[in-house]
Amino acid sequence: MSGSAAAVHNVFVYGSLLADDVVRVLLNRIPPSSAALLNGFHRFSIKGRVYPAILPVPNDQVIGKVFLGITDPELHILDEFEDVEYRRTSVEVSLLENSDKLQAHAYVWNNVNDPNLYADWDFEEWKRVQESFVKMTIGFMEELQLPEAKPRVATYESFYQQDAEK
Repeated sequence: MSGSAAAVHNVFVYGSLLADDVVRVLLNRIPPSSAALLNGFHRFSIKGRVYPAILPVPNDQVIGKVFLGITDPELHILDEFEDVEYRRTSVEVSLLENSDKLQAHAYVWNNVNDPNLYADWDFEEWKRVQESFVKMTIGFMEELQLPEAKPRVATYESFYQQDAEK
């Protein structure tokens, strides 16, 4: 191993990753975090989905939190979890506790013209489905270990389709 330190990242989260239970399933830990504000974006609900999307919207803002010290392998897991629906983008966030600004990754919705985006997404409302979302996340992590892993969207859709059939 070389003498250089491994890269660590800051990641701004604003949806299901605000829930410690989901993060613990994905990363096997709860990384240090701070409440943060992302200016110039809006958090939308997505028709048929329980998780949100963010897109640039002038004069708007998203309150979330920024995880500190995310390792390269953890960032890879988050990339897989966010899947092709999102693109990892570098953003500047402001910490709520002291207004310090820092660079972070954020997962921004890929389809800027998506007709399925509407209204504001509400974390408190999401908590009603948190238990089933955690179960889906466990299934995603099990699937990720397989050589022919399905994308997270497929895991999500098959999980919630089974859930609806019960």
